[in-house]
Amino acid sequence: MFYTSPEAISLEKHGSKGLAESGDFGFAAKAVVIPLMASEMPAAMRSYPIVFSGPDLMPMMVTGIKDGENLFVDAEGAWAEPHYVPAYVRRYPFILAGGDSDERLALCIENDPARLLDINAKSKTKPKKTAKPFFEDGEPGELVKNALSFCEQYQGMFLKTRQIMKTIADSGLLVERTSKITLADGENFSLTGFHLVDEAKLLAMSDADFINLRKADALGAIYCHLASMNSWTSLLHQAKLRST
Repeated sequence: MFYTSPEAISLEKHGSKGLAESGDFGFAAKAVVIPLMASEMPAAMRSYPIVFSGPDLMPMMVTGIKDGENLFVDAEGAWAEPHYVPAYVRRYPFILAGGDSDERLALCIENDPARLLDINAKSKTKPKKTAKPFFEDGEPGELVKNALSFCEQYQGMFLKTRQIMKTIADSGLLVERTSKITLADGENFSLTGFHLVDEAKLLAMSDADFINLRKADALGAIYCHLASMNSWTSLLHQAKLRST
C-alpha cells in the first residue's frame, strides 16, 4: 500500500535531492484500511475499528466505508484531529526492503515526484516547498539517519506483531465476519473479508490456553481489538461530517 516504485537511497541517485516538508497525507486519501502494529493499538482503538486481514491476519484499522475514501484525510491532505496517525502512514515515503532479515534490508524511498525535490536546481521563482537534504557533505544527513532509525523500529514492531497474531490465529479465536453499515442518509454498505476475535471463544478458553496468550503478549492486542469495536461510531461520525 502506497508504494509502487521504491528505490534504495544512495549518494549517486539522491545526493542532490531532498524531501519536501509538506505534512501532506493525500497519498493515504483512498485507503479504507491501513496496517497497524500491536503496540499502536491502544492509541488507535479510540478512533478506529481494528480488524484482522491478509495472509497473516495482521491488524488493520478501518478508515473508510466506501471504496477509495479515507474519511480521516480531507481534500487538502490533512489528517483529522485529534485522531491517531499510524506508523505505516508516518513512515512514508521511506521503507525497508530487500529481504526477510534485518541484515539484508536497505532503506528505500518511494519515487514520489511531489516529495523528492532537486535541492540544487536553480529557479527564478521562489520554490513553493522547502526540502531537507538526504546527504550532507557526501554523507547521509539527519533526515536519512532518522528515517532509518524509524524504519528499523517499525520492522521490529512488525515482526513482534506477526508473532502475536500467529499465536492468536493458532488459538482458534479468529472468525470471519461481515459488517453492515447504514449511513445517516440511509445508504447501506457491507464490509467483508476481515476477521474478529470471537469473545465467546475467548471466555470459554482453558486456563492453560489463556496463559499461553498472556505469555505471548497477545492479550493486549485482543482487548484493544475488542474495545475498538466501539469505534464504529467514530467512523460513522466522520462519514456524517464528510457528507455535510
